[in-house]
Amino acid sequence: MSFMMAVAIGVIIWFVVRCVIPGIYTVDQNERAVKTTFGRAERIGNATTSDDPTLKLLDPTEAGRYSYPQVRVIPPGGPYVRMPWQKIHKVSIATETINIAFDPESPSSNHNGTALDAVTRDQLNIALKGQLRYTVSERNLYGYLFGIKDPVQHILGYFISILRERIANYEAPNAAGEENATPFAHDTQGISVNDLRKNLSAINRHMEEECRSSVPRYGVKLDATLITEINPPDDVESALAAINTAYNQVSSEISLARAAADQKIVQSRKAVEIETLKAQAEVQMLEQLSEQLRILKKSGSAVLPLYLRNVKLPLFSQIKKAVIQNEESRV
Repeated sequence: MSFMMAVAIGVIIWFVVRCVIPGIYTVDQNERAVKTTFGRAERIGNATTSDDPTLKLLDPTEAGRYSYPQVRVIPPGGPYVRMPWQKIHKVSIATETINIAFDPESPSSNHNGTALDAVTRDQLNIALKGQLRYTVSERNLYGYLFGIKDPVQHILGYFISILRERIANYEAPNAAGEENATPFAHDTQGISVNDLRKNLSAINRHMEEECRSSVPRYGVKLDATLITEINPPDDVESALAAINTAYNQVSSEISLARAAADQKIVQSRKAVEIETLKAQAEVQMLEQLSEQLRILKKSGSAVLPLYLRNVKLPLFSQIKKAVIQNEESRV
């Protein structure tokens, strides 16, 4: 074998080992991929995210900054082939869950990643615990891969900023019938920690609504937020427990008093209704008697005396004494 032949074979083997074999790849079922050629992602014509309905979630003044090109997404399957000057960027689209207190840059912050600090509208420091569930959106892979440096850290910071703003300005809505509440109830409902704890589901819904714009911004869809605990400092917690206990006792006494008053009102209404029915029955009986006497009077002048005599006869059997006026005494 000549020297040139050996060199040619060596070059071919090197090309196969370094270029052909590494250029074969597959995409898993829970992955999507984007191919770049000399650092430029393969695009779908001139299409951009401006044509996507999700961009309407942004304020018109912000929409222009997040108009990313639409890239060609490689679906699951394979094997696929790439050239040496091309690079494959794979992204998992599986739903991920992350602790809201986790800081990728400094894991020891936020109480070693266990609780997130926030300040309420009455300047009370509280600790929040919860989880954030998110998934990468295929509709804006360019924004996820090339729009931000660290997508997970960026989206977590975006979520935390919105959450802290909501906590700092949150005020519970007025409940129905609040005008009948006691002054003590007003004072208790004005405590920010109580308001936040009673309305956790409303806060979670608000966070999901506010974070819908994360898809056109960063290519990440926030599926759900779950804030599970809101803990004030220990000294404040004991004071709140005492206040809530007193409030519950007062509320219980008020409820019992209202129930007793309502019961008496119902009984009084029933008594009035019974007496009204009795009076109506007596009036109806007198009206019927009057109608009967009117009919008897029309029958003749001698009918009424006979009727009165027949009515008196049963009464004589019930009396013990009777005083009868003698006809002679009238003379």
